[in-house]
Amino acid sequence: MVYNYPQLGWRVDSALLGSGTQTVPFIMYPSAHFYFVTYHTIGVIVLRRLRTHQCTTPVLILSARDADDERVQGLDAGADDYLVKPFSINELVARVRALLRRSGGARSQQVRHARLAFDTVSRTVTIDDDVVDLSSREVSLLEAVFVHFGQVVSKERLLEQVYGYEGDVGLNTIEVYIHRLRKKIAGSGVALRTIHGRGYRLEVEDIPASDPHAGELARSLRPSGG
Repeated sequence: MVYNYPQLGWRVDSALLGSGTQTVPFIMYPSAHFYFVTYHTIGVIVLRRLRTHQCTTPVLILSARDADDERVQGLDAGADDYLVKPFSINELVARVRALLRRSGGARSQQVRHARLAFDTVSRTVTIDDDVVDLSSREVSLLEAVFVHFGQVVSKERLLEQVYGYEGDVGLNTIEVYIHRLRKKIAGSGVALRTIHGRGYRLEVEDIPASDPHAGELARSLRPSGG
């Protein structure tokens, strides 16, 4: 199963399971909040290796196999839960949320640039602690440029981030979202620049001396210990 659910705030990366030894270093993402594993022999091997590597990230097995011994084998290998296909998306989402609550994986983790802050878990955006009203797709777009702050992100990459594998969505759609996002983060001390022919870059904007927040912005941008 390989799906993206940007409307839920999910970004899903996939790894084709080969030998367990080769796969584990690839799928142990430091930033991962959750792992889905499809039940089969290699999947169980990879799951055991994750736990051997002291990986405590919650794991949910998705499988069409519903025999008791297979459920037991998957859970004994280190899975936190086992969901039998077919299942509804609502049940899948509910189980993920429950496992994250149990693991403490839903704790806030905030990244800040100037006066703009992004919580990578709750996916809320604030300017001076005031919540910015963004749609789920706007949040996904901002996340893509936020985690690559100061770097150029292509339209194609943004389209994938916002729409996943949905088809029939043109690149001009990204331009519409960029326009909306610029308005909503105006005055935050960062700017979403167009890099012609390459994409977009989120960066610190110039601070006019007349800006009433100039002193505050300068302090927030000063390197720590400087």
